[in-house]
Amino acid sequence: MTSYIDPSRENFDRFKALPRDEPVEMLNLVRFKALASYPEGHELAGRGLTGAQAYAEYMRTIQPVLQRAGGEIAWRGQFGCVVTGPAEWEWDETFVMRYPSAAAFMGMVKDPDYAPVVVHRQAAVEDSRLVRFAPTGRFPLHA
Repeated sequence: MTSYIDPSRENFDRFKALPRDEPVEMLNLVRFKALASYPEGHELAGRGLTGAQAYAEYMRTIQPVLQRAGGEIAWRGQFGCVVTGPAEWEWDETFVMRYPSAAAFMGMVKDPDYAPVVVHRQAAVEDSRLVRFAPTGRFPLHA
């Protein structure tokens, strides 16, 4: 089974080829490792943190970078059950991040303070999906 932690060059090039001046919403699906795997020499290496604990540290420490980029969690949910589809749900975290523009998202990942905190995500994640959407607004259920 192939796991996805960070974007491939090809996928990131696709992201960059889309308009950069529009708002984006990024669907995040994340499955944690049982035990976080920090690089050798990192202050948290060998501490026995779970993937969930390392991801919580990522979410805590990324906040200043997100704020500078104008990013915010638009939606976060706790899994209940699958109604249509396979009964198994592979993801531990499911949320949507909203950014004022694709350029703001790109600025976030290039922020010098991003690299020291993304290590927590990389240590925590077994597999993930990050999917870009263009917000289309809210529509009434009854027309």
